[in-house]
Amino acid sequence: MSTEEKSLHFIEQIIEDSLSNGFPQDKLRFRFPPEPNGYLHIGHAKSICLNFGLGLKYNAPVNLRFDDTNPAKEEQEYVDAIKEDLQWLGFNWAEERYASDYFQQLYDWAVKMIKNGKAYIDSQSSEDMAAQKGTPTQPGVDGPYRNRSIEENLTLFEGMKNGDFEEGSHVLRAKIDMTSTNMLMRDPLMYRVLHRHHHRTGNDWKIYPMYDFAHGESDYIEQISHSICTLEFVMHRELYNWFLDQIYDDSKVKPHQYEFARLNLNYTVMSKRKLLQLVQENIVNGWDDPRMPTISGLRRRGYTANSIRKFCDIIGVAKRENIIDFSLLEFCLREDLNKTAPRVMAVLDPIKLVITNYPEDKEEWLEAENNQEDESAGFRKVPFSKELFIEREDFLEDAPAKFFRLSLGREVRLKNAYIVKGESVIKDAAGNITEIHVTYDEDSRSGSGSEASQRKVAGTLHWVSIQHALETEVRLYDRLFIDEAPDSHKEKNFLEFMNPSSLQIVKGFVEPSLATVQSGEKFQFQRLGYFNVDNDTIEGKIVFNKTVGLKDAWEEKGKKEENLLMNTQKEINKYVKEKDENNANLILNSIVENIKSIDNYSLIIQTIVKNIKNDNNSLLFSNLILHHSDKVQVKDIEEEALTKLYTMSLKSQMAAVRILAIENLQNDLNNFTLFETQLSELKINEKNEKVLQLLNDLKI
Repeated sequence: MSTEEKSLHFIEQIIEDSLSNGFPQDKLRFRFPPEPNGYLHIGHAKSICLNFGLGLKYNAPVNLRFDDTNPAKEEQEYVDAIKEDLQWLGFNWAEERYASDYFQQLYDWAVKMIKNGKAYIDSQSSEDMAAQKGTPTQPGVDGPYRNRSIEENLTLFEGMKNGDFEEGSHVLRAKIDMTSTNMLMRDPLMYRVLHRHHHRTGNDWKIYPMYDFAHGESDYIEQISHSICTLEFVMHRELYNWFLDQIYDDSKVKPHQYEFARLNLNYTVMSKRKLLQLVQENIVNGWDDPRMPTISGLRRRGYTANSIRKFCDIIGVAKRENIIDFSLLEFCLREDLNKTAPRVMAVLDPIKLVITNYPEDKEEWLEAENNQEDESAGFRKVPFSKELFIEREDFLEDAPAKFFRLSLGREVRLKNAYIVKGESVIKDAAGNITEIHVTYDEDSRSGSGSEASQRKVAGTLHWVSIQHALETEVRLYDRLFIDEAPDSHKEKNFLEFMNPSSLQIVKGFVEPSLATVQSGEKFQFQRLGYFNVDNDTIEGKIVFNKTVGLKDAWEEKGKKEENLLMNTQKEINKYVKEKDENNANLILNSIVENIKSIDNYSLIIQTIVKNIKNDNNSLLFSNLILHHSDKVQVKDIEEEALTKLYTMSLKSQMAAVRILAIENLQNDLNNFTLFETQLSELKINEKNEKVLQLLNDLKI
């Protein structure tokens, strides 16, 4: 096998095999088939890049087909947004098609199937149909209408089409096999009555085809050779082929369905229904909110099309589901913006810095490099004066040894400018610093070549001249959820994991070179991150969105929380061994504060379960987390694990473990009654006064 063949993903290999077996290359045709019931999200980008990438690789047409068979949820707004997203990503479709283009043909095929005894009208309620269909382990049974005459079926179907019946009164079902091991083959629905306005066909139709029927037949009409979908449609393939078999003409291409693993990204949700809920409940500011995983949201936040295409290329095409770290998407973005985004200076949390020995009326325009990664980017001029803004966090009055920014008695360089030394501060009545006074070394200007300019100092700070600075609104965006898998936890609403700090709006100050920025322009605010000009920007008001930081803050936060829990567990050992009660309480308070500070729900659950073992200190740790963390409740722990925790803890030789287990049971009414017998037995034999008092208070 050649190197090139080894690099093929499995769908490319399937196509290569098709061509090797005689399939004509000029018959290759692909499609991207979104349902216009919401905006495209990053998960769709993988499918887009796959289908259009195959089109480019094999010089084959790729259709954009809207599977618009459900007028209850579909809107023209979504159609327009999808087209805009595709074009922005850099892809052009061969033909713009709609499943609604084929409504008459689909109806005619359904009539043909009725005449061939392959479909019938069912008039049962949806509940009766569900019961009649059986279960995965129990075969279905024929319904009372399965053997209606062809004439009656045709009459009823025409009546459905003409709007003679109410919604839910009749459906058209395929007549396949009610005992099939594949439940999708147990006489699936083909048509339902819907008296809804369609965004393209208006009120012409009163019945609409089901997705499983319309999708494959639409592929056939368009002569799609390889119909590529995600893994959840594996079980649908048998039905896809069955529907095609009813209409297939062997003089035409018969589409084949192939499945690949969808994109699952942590710290977000991919369900259109849940994304729509966020929009409808005004939790976010529309589908293009920069916190949303939608293509339009990512674009507004400042993502580039190139970074998304690169991301999809890196994650590849696989047959197995896996979860991709959001950090990889951010890495692709940083890598792209690092090459293209001009560097500018901005201050988002300003504090005034006065250079006391700088002339009062002096003004300099200093040369600053636009992008050291791009030689062609050139230079710009930035104004420098006596009074500047720097970031508040870049100064400490009394700094530790490893603080490499400005403090009293220490020197730092102001980017593109001079070396300054902290001399004094001015404070308000409350003791807050309002001004920092420094002196500068006149001979130390950057790029001057002087000996002073070569002097090494601890750090370099960004700044803006107060006199020249432009005030801007800066929207600091962060991830929308604080949990890795917000919609994967049983009995938990994904909204419980919203990040309260996902949007903070601050007043910032930027250098005057940004006075004429346009919506969509991207910049690196030096030392702060990458920022995008929002489309809310108007004359006299510039709005920036934070796109991504220079470093992966979430990876750092995750590691910090993991390390904190590990170190906290070590503190448990110290707490248990400490003889002095006051010192023990201090250690315990520190442990509790650490537990309360952890936000990662999944990490907390994993830590609790991992420490349910025959070890007193581990049991103590699990009980402490369960008792003090406000991120988890007893109902969040699997019943088997929770029962094991209570059982082992009540038998623990350590009184502190028994106390916490009893207190946790008091807050768990569902399990309390299950442990009443064990608690009563413990009460009889208990020697520790605190435990005994707690048991007496239970009145069992």
